[in-house]
Amino acid sequence: MKHTLKGIIPPVVTPLHADGSLHEADYRKVIRHLLGHGVHGLFALGSTSEVVFLNLRERQRVLEITVEEVDGKVPVLAGVMDPATDRVIENAEQARRIGVDALVVTAPFYTRTNEGEIADHFMAVREAVDRPVMAYDIPVCVHSKLSRSLLIKLFEQGAIVGVKDSSGDELNFRLLLRETRELSGFSAFTGSEQMADAALLCGAHGCVPGLGNVDPAGYVRLYEAARRGDFAAAHGEQERLISLFELAYQALPRASAGASGVGGFKAAMQLMGLISTPTLRRPCRTLNDGEIDRVRRILIEQGFELRPSAGGDAA
Repeated sequence: MKHTLKGIIPPVVTPLHADGSLHEADYRKVIRHLLGHGVHGLFALGSTSEVVFLNLRERQRVLEITVEEVDGKVPVLAGVMDPATDRVIENAEQARRIGVDALVVTAPFYTRTNEGEIADHFMAVREAVDRPVMAYDIPVCVHSKLSRSLLIKLFEQGAIVGVKDSSGDELNFRLLLRETRELSGFSAFTGSEQMADAALLCGAHGCVPGLGNVDPAGYVRLYEAARRGDFAAAHGEQERLISLFELAYQALPRASAGASGVGGFKAAMQLMGLISTPTLRRPCRTLNDGEIDRVRRILIEQGFELRPSAGGDAA
């Protein structure tokens, strides 16, 4: 890779028009917002990007715009998730042609697989497509946990270059960091944006925070403080970001946890003038007016500047 995978790599929100179609102009604005605040990479088509709700053509446009806007400044990681290996390879080949730097792959989902089949899946993707692969450990969505031994085996066989851990199992992630400390080239990222300071203290190479769409500068400050060994500063930044993360809970229990989280980020970004609507793809429920008002209060309490005219759907 021409870039090292490290630092803050947000999973980029995919803005939509009120009718649910891709809002390309807003997406460009979001990318410029993230790059302008110093992120170290972009993860397009992740869970926060609503990847599973986008068809192949929409995924293609998202990646084309991302690569064009980034223009080589930072690495672009592309989520190529799908239930079956051959469909993942099709997505991965599309991403390679567009020019992404690395692929992000989960275990197969819907179908029930064992660890041997999961290993075959990762090996097949890497052998078929000439791009580094980052394993994405997210058992809440795919219902399979990537064990430490499997991840190390896949790395040693050249199938993956590292992992984004969204398992919620902080002890397991810490043990993985210990066991891979001497593996040159292995990159371990936490997806636990509320525990990023602890993960970095334990040796994580970076964080992939959905909340980073709203406050990329805060996560960059946290990472830089941890990198220079100022964990008091990193802890202080993390505490502030935990308070800001209340955005993710404002649609509960009317909406699911995932919809409330991504919807809260989108509502905040609309209020900040970054996107035109907080629309989510069905069946996820978009935040209603009362929930958006609660998001507004959180942003004001946290000192964010809001756009008085924020709202509506730009052409």
